[in-house]
Amino acid sequence: MIARIWRGAVRPEHADEYAVYIRDTGFVEYAQTPGNRGAWMLRRDEEDRTEFITYSLWESREAIHGFAGDDIEKAVYYPEDDRYLLEKEPLVKHYDIVLEALPGG
Repeated sequence: MIARIWRGAVRPEHADEYAVYIRDTGFVEYAQTPGNRGAWMLRRDEEDRTEFITYSLWESREAIHGFAGDDIEKAVYYPEDDRYLLEKEPLVKHYDIVLEALPGG
């Protein structure tokens, strides 16, 4: 399994609206892409910015191509991202899952 991690930041006053926007764009695409094993959005509010991390799990790098296209290292952006994001991080990071701890196991 592969973890795909993207980071971004918005102004605090746009944070709630941006979270809904990503739910309605990126998270819909995650759910519709074969090989996706789940996705989470993390949020950290700071004084002058709100940081977001999206963390998605994938069966394989080939499955990620179904979401991200030919270059899976490039971030996937949506039409309104320029309105929200303070800067665009052009790359995402991928990690191989090597250990797992589950409740009760």
